[in-house]
Order: sequence, then structure tokens, then C-alpha cells
Amino acid sequence: MFSWLGKQAGGGRAGAGGGGGGNVVQTVTGGLKELYMRKLLPLEEHYRFHDFHSPALEEADFENKPMVLLVGQYSTGKTTFIRYLLEQDFPGMRIGPEPTTDSFIAVMYGDTEGSTPGNALVVDPKKPFRKLSRFGNAFLNRFMCSQLPNEVLKSISIIDSPGILSGEKQRISRGYDFCQVLQWFGERVDRIILLFDAHKLDISDEFSEAIKSFRGQDDKIRVVLNKADQVDTQQLMRVYGALMWSLGKVIDTPEVLRVYIGSFWAQPLQNTENQRLFEIEAQDLFHDIQSLPQKAAVRKLNDLIKRARLAKVHAYIISHLKKEMPSVFGKENKKKELISRLPEIYVELQREYQISQGDFPEVKKMQEQLEEENSMPTQMVHGGAFDGTMAGPFDHGYGEGAKEGAGEEEWIVAKDKPAYDEIFYTLSPVNGKISGVSAKKEMVTSKLPNSVLGKIWKLSDCDNDGMLDNEEFALAKHLIKIKLDGYELPNNLPPHLVPPSHRKPLQVSE
Repeated sequence: MFSWLGKQAGGGRAGAGGGGGGNVVQTVTGGLKELYMRKLLPLEEHYRFHDFHSPALEEADFENKPMVLLVGQYSTGKTTFIRYLLEQDFPGMRIGPEPTTDSFIAVMYGDTEGSTPGNALVVDPKKPFRKLSRFGNAFLNRFMCSQLPNEVLKSISIIDSPGILSGEKQRISRGYDFCQVLQWFGERVDRIILLFDAHKLDISDEFSEAIKSFRGQDDKIRVVLNKADQVDTQQLMRVYGALMWSLGKVIDTPEVLRVYIGSFWAQPLQNTENQRLFEIEAQDLFHDIQSLPQKAAVRKLNDLIKRARLAKVHAYIISHLKKEMPSVFGKENKKKELISRLPEIYVELQREYQISQGDFPEVKKMQEQLEEENSMPTQMVHGGAFDGTMAGPFDHGYGEGAKEGAGEEEWIVAKDKPAYDEIFYTLSPVNGKISGVSAKKEMVTSKLPNSVLGKIWKLSDCDNDGMLDNEEFALAKHLIKIKLDGYELPNNLPPHLVPPSHRKPLQVSE
């Protein structure tokens, strides 16, 4: 059973699991996770990297098995290819000459055979799919996980994608951005296999866009020319040449793509002229897939380095734009000017920080994102509901503003401060203060909108140092209580609410 695995591969996995090699991989994976959470994630959050490029990575992204993504036009044999590798059927499998797969199916290992629908799948913290929830119900209704106890799936997981048809109607009827989903998977999988039928080499517009969505992941792509036994040798040479010509127009890479030729299903060959060639090609492809678990740690390291380089460049771009924005007047015109000058800004940053041009995001896409409402990391309107928009760690939303009650000389927060202090010291203050990140984690438990919490932060950070001492934190908790009780927040902090240690000394007249 599972003859394609081969004895050598099976022995290699056993050695890695029981010896020092397995420990090395686990250590590298754990180290990458810690490095990301401690160093890279705070940078991404500060410069809103996730709004522009890619969602934050989670623990499952580091711990999951290598994944193989299959992409192709309808009836190219994607589902049959998976069955050929597993040597058994799997839940949700449908095979036929017509378009049968209209869903993304994650085929993964499980002790019992069964399937999990998309909405349940994206809330499972042990699966690396939680961030797919942003594509909405139209996608989640067409996403499922098929689990079964299969030896192959102990080492890898396989993602089957819907067959691609041609025409605008199909693209619209999906109800979600197909290419965006493919891009999401492309960034996280270890191998992308493009399947072609020897009788259908035309690359439809949507298939072309799908392939382009893997830009930057060229090293992961492999091409399979399937059903090659249905043509004779002369036709096969012509088909191969036509395929390479078509791919050359879609995939912009100086290297020639590796194309595996064969008939990947468990039926007798219709034409045995090239049987030996097909066997050699199949073994080469199997060896490439078999090596994925051994290279998983290196792939994750490589992907994290690429992500870190992009995050660094993104931070330089956003910092430059913020620095160039005027403080009060002419912001809208300046914003448009900066976006139009983005290519020149790229050149300036390349020269100033010695960064390669290839590390910068695509200019056109970055300009479109900056032009979207509220994408520019700066305030456009002041006062009223907008005061909380960019306050401290609460950099999204709007805000509240109104009048506070009557003034009192004594600090009204003092009576509740002991209870607030207990919470404060659980947040690991350093030199008597907690960071904005730590404060935010506690403040969001109130379930108030970020806009309101941003206004509260602005009022509470009396010395504007981006941190809160115990009195400022108590003030923040008090303002949260005021808001939850149904009262409005003040535009400016009234004297009776200013913490004692932050009050200016009174001027005594003679």
C-alpha cells in the first residue's frame, strides 16, 4: 500500500521523528514562532502591515504540516491526482468529466474519517485556517476539511481547489475573491502544483489571474502535464512546447519551470510509447513531494525572512509618508501628491536605506490601498467623534466627545483606585508604567469600540509618553466606567479628574 512513498522515504521519516533531526526541526519552528511574536509582530501591528499586506501569523501557521496546493482548470484531474497519492477515496471527493469540485477541500490526517465545514474550521485554533474567515460566508460555504487516517497525510496535507472555468460570469458567481484566496494559500503552502490536461492547454483569463496571484512564490510552483498517455509522442512534443510558451507569458521568471509529464491515475495507460518516461517523471515528482517534511523548517524560515523584509520596507514607507504630511492645513492635497509620487519615494528609500528594488511592494497596489478611505495613517478630521481615531494603541475608529459632570477638588478616582491597582500590577509594569499594548489588552475587555477607547487613552495619558502609570491607568478605568454607565466623555480632562501626581502646582499670589 502507498507504493509511491517508497522505502527510503518511510525510513527517513522514522529517523527524523525518533532521532536528533526531529528535535532540530521542532527547535527551529519554536524559535521562529518566538522570534515572530516578540520582534516582528509588534512592528507589523504598529505600522498596520496586516491592513496592507497579510494577516498576522498564528501558532498553527508555525506548527502545521507541509501543505500542497493543487490548482487547475476543470477536468484536469486534480481530485484524481489526490486519490492517486492517497490510494483511497476521501470524504467530499467527486470525480467526473464535468466541473465537479466547486469548493476548496483541505485533505488532512484524522484518527476517524469525516469532514468539517468551513465555518467550524476557521474557529479551530489547531488548524492554520482561522484568518480565512475574512473572506466571508460565500467562501466558507465552499470550504471544508476532509480528514481520514491515511499514512501519506501523517506527513503532508493537500488542498484541492475548485476547477477554473473561463468567463466573467463564473468569476462573479463565486461570491468571493478567488484570486485573493489563492494568494492567501500560496503564501502558506510549501508546494503549488499547477495541473494541465494534454488536450486543454488554453489558459483562461481567470486561470491566468490565478497564476499571477502566486507572484513572489515562484520557487514553490511545479507544473504537471497530466493525461499525457492520451496523445502520441509527436503530439506530446508539440503539446509540451505549446505549454511552455503559454506559461512563459503568464509566469515572469528567468528560470525554466519544471514540468512533470505523465498520467496520474490508477488506470492502464492508453498509449505505452512513453511508459518509461512517465514512470521516471512520476518518481521525480514523488521525490519532490516526499522531501517537503525535511525542508519544512527551511521553508518557514525563508517565508518569515521574506515577510520581515516586506514589513521593514512597509514601515519605512509609512514612516516617510507620515513625516511628509503637514500638521494641520492642506492634508488632502498633500496626501494625493504623496500617493502620486510613490514611485519617486520608493527610489529615495532605496537610496537612503540601501534596500533592493525587489523588496518593495507593487507600486500600483500600494497606491490603491493608500487611496482607500482611512487607509492613510493620519487624521483627516478633528474634534467630536474623530478625536479617538489615532490615540495611542487605539489607531482605528472614531471617538466621543461631550461634557463631564460638576467639578470636584478631590480626586474622584481615589475611592476605586485600590481595585484598579490590583489589575495594574498584573500587567507587568516596567519602572512603574505599562505599555500601550499591555493597557489595550485590558481596556478592550470593556467591549467598548476602539474609537471610544482611543478617546479614553488620549485623556488618560496625561504626560503623552505613550505609557500609563498606576494613576493614569486608574483614570482610564474610571473613564471606561463612566462610559459604560451611559455618560459622555469630556473633550478635555477637567481639573477634578487630573491625577494628583500630574497636577501643576498652584501659583500663590501675595
